[in-house]
Amino acid sequence: MYSTLERFLKYVTYDTQSAVEADTVPSTPGQLVLAREMAEELRQLGLKDVEVTEHAYVTATLPGNTKKKVPAIGFIAHLDTATELTGKDVKPRVVKNYDGGDVVLNEAEGVVLSPRDFPFLSDYKGQDLVVTDGTTLLGADNKAGMAEVMGAVDYLVRHPEVEHGDVKVAFTPDEEVGHLAKLLDIEKFGADFAYTLDGGPVGEVCYENFNAANATVRILGRAVHPGTAKGMMLSAVTMGHEFLSLFPAAETPATTERYEGFYHCTNFEAGTERATLRFIIRDHDSKRFAERKAFMEKAVNWMRDKYGADRFELEMKDQYFNMADKLAGNMHVVETAMEAMRELGIEPQIIPMRGGTDGAALSWRGLLTPNLFTGGHNYHGRFEFIPVQAMEKATEMALKILELYVRKAG
Repeated sequence: MYSTLERFLKYVTYDTQSAVEADTVPSTPGQLVLAREMAEELRQLGLKDVEVTEHAYVTATLPGNTKKKVPAIGFIAHLDTATELTGKDVKPRVVKNYDGGDVVLNEAEGVVLSPRDFPFLSDYKGQDLVVTDGTTLLGADNKAGMAEVMGAVDYLVRHPEVEHGDVKVAFTPDEEVGHLAKLLDIEKFGADFAYTLDGGPVGEVCYENFNAANATVRILGRAVHPGTAKGMMLSAVTMGHEFLSLFPAAETPATTERYEGFYHCTNFEAGTERATLRFIIRDHDSKRFAERKAFMEKAVNWMRDKYGADRFELEMKDQYFNMADKLAGNMHVVETAMEAMRELGIEPQIIPMRGGTDGAALSWRGLLTPNLFTGGHNYHGRFEFIPVQAMEKATEMALKILELYVRKAG
């Protein structure tokens, strides 16, 4: 009925893993290769205003076929895959009618997808699972979203009797490395609001996300021969550990969930003379977020007072903000998505996202863009999988959202 699976199996063969340290957009050439492929597919489907930029942004419009006044609705997914594991030479496999037990991904390397490790796996007994060969990412994050959007567009093209407004499509680069769709021309894109299909299990709805900042603390020590160091050496390693001890042990990613914020030291490089600590700071509540940043400054100043102002340097920068603050007063965007799910027999699960999305940044730029499920599990690792039936549900959800806005127009 839908071309979603066929497209997904094709898209994952493109190596579009992004790169953290790159200073270009896209950060890797494979993203532009896939972007050009997506543009060609959109042209073949007959969409209008198809464009692919040098930065691997793909945009297109499926013109509406209704006389009713309905909003132009955007559907957005990102081209790149995560940095934790390679996305090159992905070999997807469909496990038909999953029996509820272990799935051997790679016998030679002993890689097994098991409900002992992932208890929710058993929930998919009887469904068809797309898995990896245990050596790469699958790439459902976010090529499942791309395939689901394309599956919906393809269906509308093949069924011109289905009434809908303008459908705006965008595929963006470098979401995994925090680019956050900065170069998407919102006015030119032309959507009244949009949805990213970049979530997890079926039913997931994310319209709340962390406020986020990063911080880098640089420490200047004083190296002295250890045999004559008493009263003179200032070890940057020791000062770094002392600085870390100032932060509450119960406010880390490993000790928090849902709406609980945290401080997280992601990297600590140190020697006697110099140390660099990198942090991410997260909180859903804007007031508490501001307090966390103030605490970071206070901790640095405390160490400066103790060891000297020139010994500690702080660089802190906001990354993104909670889209819920922008969606307040425009909750029809979220409510209609949840209504669409319920009409498809799916109970929406509102998940406070412990991270950010392209949609969060776009919402703050004026394009309200909550995040909806793709159906995948275990993103960013070799045990990633997605049920075929879940991808089809996501495609149906996109179509149902369009249907509901036509229906509500009277």
